Amino acid sequence: MVCVQDNAAQSGAIIPGKCEPNKEICSTVDWTENAQFGQHVWFETSPAGDFCYVGETYCFAKSLQKSLPRHKCASCKIAVHTVCMDQLEKINFRCKPSFKDPGMRNVRETPNMRHHWVHRRRQDGKCRQCGKGFQQKFSFHSKDIVAISCSWCKQAYHNKVTCFMLQKIEETCSLGAHAAVIIPPTWIIRVRRQQASLKSSKRKKKTSLKAKPCKKATEDGKWKHFIVRPIPSQLMKPLLVFVNPKSGGNQGTKIIRSFMWYLNPRQVFDLTQGGPREGLEMYSKVPNLRILVCGGDGTVGWILSVLDELQLNPQPAVAVLPLGTGNDLARTLNWGGGYTDEPVSKILSHVEDGNIVQLDRWNLSVEPNLEASEEERDEHQTDKLPIDVFNNYFSLGFDAHVTLEFHESREAKPERFNSRLRNKMFYAGTAFSDFLMRSSKDLSKHIRVVCDGTDLTSKVQDMKLQCLLFLNIPRYCAGTMPWGNPSEHNDFGPQKHDDGLIEVIGFTMTSLATLQVGGHGERLHQCQEVTLTTFKPIPVQVDGEPCRLAPSVIRITLRNQSNMLQKTKRRISLPQLYDQLPITEKVQIQVNRISMRDYEALHYDKEQLREASIPMGIITVPGNSDLETCRLHIEKLHEEGDGVNTDTLHMPKLSPKWCFLDSTTADRFYRIDRGQEHLNYVTEISQDELFILDPELVTKETVGTSPGMPGAMESVGGCSNSTDQFAFPACSAGPSPLCRLDSGWNDSDQESISLLFDAVKSGNLEKLVQTHEGGANLLVQDRFGCTLLHHAVVLGSKEIVKYIIDNAPACILDVTEKSTGETALHKAAALCQRTICYYLVEAGASLMKTDLQGETSKMYAERALDMELAAYLENRQHHQMIQREDHETAV
Repeated sequence: MVCVQDNAAQSGAIIPGKCEPNKEICSTVDWTENAQFGQHVWFETSPAGDFCYVGETYCFAKSLQKSLPRHKCASCKIAVHTVCMDQLEKINFRCKPSFKDPGMRNVRETPNMRHHWVHRRRQDGKCRQCGKGFQQKFSFHSKDIVAISCSWCKQAYHNKVTCFMLQKIEETCSLGAHAAVIIPPTWIIRVRRQQASLKSSKRKKKTSLKAKPCKKATEDGKWKHFIVRPIPSQLMKPLLVFVNPKSGGNQGTKIIRSFMWYLNPRQVFDLTQGGPREGLEMYSKVPNLRILVCGGDGTVGWILSVLDELQLNPQPAVAVLPLGTGNDLARTLNWGGGYTDEPVSKILSHVEDGNIVQLDRWNLSVEPNLEASEEERDEHQTDKLPIDVFNNYFSLGFDAHVTLEFHESREAKPERFNSRLRNKMFYAGTAFSDFLMRSSKDLSKHIRVVCDGTDLTSKVQDMKLQCLLFLNIPRYCAGTMPWGNPSEHNDFGPQKHDDGLIEVIGFTMTSLATLQVGGHGERLHQCQEVTLTTFKPIPVQVDGEPCRLAPSVIRITLRNQSNMLQKTKRRISLPQLYDQLPITEKVQIQVNRISMRDYEALHYDKEQLREASIPMGIITVPGNSDLETCRLHIEKLHEEGDGVNTDTLHMPKLSPKWCFLDSTTADRFYRIDRGQEHLNYVTEISQDELFILDPELVTKETVGTSPGMPGAMESVGGCSNSTDQFAFPACSAGPSPLCRLDSGWNDSDQESISLLFDAVKSGNLEKLVQTHEGGANLLVQDRFGCTLLHHAVVLGSKEIVKYIIDNAPACILDVTEKSTGETALHKAAALCQRTICYYLVEAGASLMKTDLQGETSKMYAERALDMELAAYLENRQHHQMIQREDHETAV
């Protein structure tokens, strides 16, 4: 075994010397003068899992013989017991350094970066030296270290002298595939101001080590202890990442950890920890700086406003990772309507390759309307807008009233608005109730609109408009296009986000209702300046920030243009299969359909997901076709039934919500947003097969043959041949010889199945073992969809549950009953069977699986009033989510 720790002090990534024991657990990046080299950024993780990184010699949990709380480092991905953190000093292991001390070398010197080598017990990918894959351990408790990898460049080697040779410790690190966007630690310098002042006095030299931080340094704030001195390079596009953890269902916390793994932790900022200003000020001198905003459109507007205040020249270009509810600006710039599961590595590549475009921004000035009568005022109004500049839109009337209702409800009970889907459902319900109340029917009687000197008031009143929208970008209300596509004979031109014009659009209730199906509003004007006068309190919203505005005179004028990053079509890099083909030559591609159930269970295992897919047929398209073109071919293929007999397969109709899957450019499959299909070539996301995800596809479970093969015997709602009592479930964990019989059922099969169920229901473990060893398949269901595991859990037999888990395919863990959708874990939680829950969870049962009512096993435990069990299941659910992230980010 190659010992990295023993040689760690020689690496430039791990600074030698004694460090102080961890007195506090650091869960954020330390910007104070007390920041230490190689300081980890910890977050809580599951008490169970991989071995403590300090090893058996120094691990306290081993001596105590019990499971202890654990933490994981977001930056280098090691996990240790909380009580063992100080033991990392004994093995001289520190995290990858994120800054430089001026005392180490000349600050203008550019030392080479060194690798930061870490032992791994699990590792994906292939060895950099020998090209072979890493041996994967089935248990998370494996003691064997299979790989040594660098947490900067992600290179990985087998833990063998023949693969990882000791001279690699001194090697220069390239920082990997994302070197162009990573801010090197050598650019970030810690300034010890109190030491500098003490050096000027010789008589204080002896007491310098005991000196307290000077008052000025403390008053300057934590950010003032660091400066950034970049070394300009045309090849560098340094990136700052700002994340709003509260946007779109609180996805941000997980996103922060992912970016800390790929980048320098000091270029990733949590906006809830002081906002963006200090970070932007500190990096203001970095050339070619780019910014990635992870949040909703409101978060993007916040960043752009701070950039305006700082007056950086040139202004950094801003990209968007959409985490909000509407994400209309993100859609306009091709970043999609919401983050799903695209790997962070691909997002960084898109940011690096993005094109810089301009975005108009508009001022809003508000003055009281002195013409309005006092009778029109009420106590719930305000005399100023939430923000005085907008990037997307300004509106008043019906839509603003709905947004105001949502905003007030979320402020009162924020815990009810923790997912993007739930937020959209609330919007829909509020809009419907407001429609019935017709609260905005008289809007046109209480406003006056003048655009570039043209009075549109009479036109607004004649149309009886109930909503007025001033739109800067083509998208609005979660992806609709209210301006539409004016014809050549129309007085209006197409809408652009950089033409210095704002589009004025009116809506009746009818035109609002048709927006979601491709309709558009009433085009009123394209202008450079608007004067809007209101004569009573009216709901308004500025980029989604609502209020009830007192009677006012509102003027809209062009403010400036900001630099934005637009996601572009990838550079064509044809797979090896098409290397010899001209780009315009037609290619034939097999199209395969995947259900959401299989995708969620297997998208980290590309080979098993391929085998679980169902063939649709073959399409023939030019090699340079984008996915929008392929969509038309696939829908035509499905309608005509080309290449496959759909009557034989009894396949349901293709859902209108289907999407493409990228199967080639990452360690796993991931979805491609519908709005980004024009940015992807078909030959970039597929080789000889193209995969699509159909969320409404229900895979029919089969016996005797693989899914999708003609002649397969259906087992949904019964089985074929001699019985209607038992069936074999389809294996959600991938093909296995134990999951299906090689031929149809016969009398001996029926007899063995009956023996299995009798043995489990009577609690006869010996009979169960004997029947199983005689060739009976443990993966069977009764007519209600219950497996042997379901029955064993209800019986409460720990021994039988353990035997089934150890000897049946893993897919049995998440099989659900037909009537309730309950897994075995649901039943165990409802019955408060803690030991059995532990067995199931440790074996890999999904804690995110919901029943037909949308409830998880944790909710079942809460309903049974077993709060301790519920806490355990919640903790393990968090661990499973982190596990998925590990698979995504490991190289």
